[in-house]
Amino acid sequence: MHLNTLLFFQIDDPNSSLGEVINEAEAITSVNSLGSKQALNTDYLDSDYQRGQLYPFSLSSDFQMATFTLTNTVPMTQSFRERWYMNLHSLMNRALAPQCGSGEDLYIITGAVPSTHTVRDRVAVPGLVWLAACCAVPGGGWAMGFVKHAQDSDIIEDVMVKDLEKLLPLNPQLFQNNCGETEQDTEKMKKILEMVNQVQDEERNVQSQESTSPLSSPRSKRSALLPPEGAEGSGSFLGKLLGFIATPFIKLFQLISYLVVAILKNILCFLWYVTKQVINGIEGCLYRLGSATVSYFMAIGEELVSIPWKVLKVVVKVIRAILRILCCVLKVVCRILGIPIRVLVDVATFPVYTMSAVPIVCKDIAVGLGGTVSLLFDTAFGTMGGLFQVVFSVCKRIGYRVTFDNSGEL
Repeated sequence: MHLNTLLFFQIDDPNSSLGEVINEAEAITSVNSLGSKQALNTDYLDSDYQRGQLYPFSLSSDFQMATFTLTNTVPMTQSFRERWYMNLHSLMNRALAPQCGSGEDLYIITGAVPSTHTVRDRVAVPGLVWLAACCAVPGGGWAMGFVKHAQDSDIIEDVMVKDLEKLLPLNPQLFQNNCGETEQDTEKMKKILEMVNQVQDEERNVQSQESTSPLSSPRSKRSALLPPEGAEGSGSFLGKLLGFIATPFIKLFQLISYLVVAILKNILCFLWYVTKQVINGIEGCLYRLGSATVSYFMAIGEELVSIPWKVLKVVVKVIRAILRILCCVLKVVCRILGIPIRVLVDVATFPVYTMSAVPIVCKDIAVGLGGTVSLLFDTAFGTMGGLFQVVFSVCKRIGYRVTFDNSGEL
């Protein structure tokens, strides 16, 4: 069973109970309306186009089977198909997979944009085919797009994913969040572009070799080896014999010249490749040197710009510290000066309070002296009065007793 004969038959007959993928020969008798919505092998018979897979990579068996179905192929000419496969193989093995770690985080989307030309008025011939790659590695991812037009002379072009989306119908978003476009690794993308340039140069060399190869027009070379018209006849035997003898030498000379030309071309291609690698290496070194120099001067500039601000902050802090010290000194001085001021105020107010207290003191002294004198008089008069009363009472008693005695005698 050839993989190109596989069909996703459910596109034509969604109600069928067969497996999802089936051989076209088996589907003819089992699927209703076969070929109404997808291409068949018969569409490519007696045409200038072949079945070209959009994703011709070696993956697991299930994905490989789906890759080679007729629903995932488009009409391609033989030369376009070979170059498309060569481009994808080179890009995958030399540019995309090596710059995405182990390749587990590499996501590939392929497709085609149809043109107005069709095969048997059924299968649209693509105007261009494209591939979008996304490396979803945190902090080191990237996204790239590649486009190849259907003309045999065109080479594969590298584009940004946003620009690729603009070429597609309805402008779809191919990757979520544009594959982290704000955090893409520019160094990896630069290496990818360098490999893409090599692939493009190789394709140009292949095209130039095909256009200038000595074997590209064998019919004209064969006609050059034939004898001229009218040379046939009875006297042509010697010419035929000489031609028969000279033919191996001519072929050998042509082979040697072809080998020399091919060797010279390969040497020139090798020298051009080495020169380009050296130039790319020098450019890379100059780029890194320039980037480092710019970064160095930017860092110095940032530090120089920040010096006035830092000096201003230091000056402000020093002024604040000086003001705090002055406030503390003023408080201490005020407190020190406050002691004699209070004493002077008290001394100054002492006479006033003293003079105002003299009348009151004199009054109190006078009242005290008057009270003392009055008390002395009262004591004296009281004492004398008491003595008189005692004397009087004694005398009274003595007189009564004498009177009583006299009366007794009577």
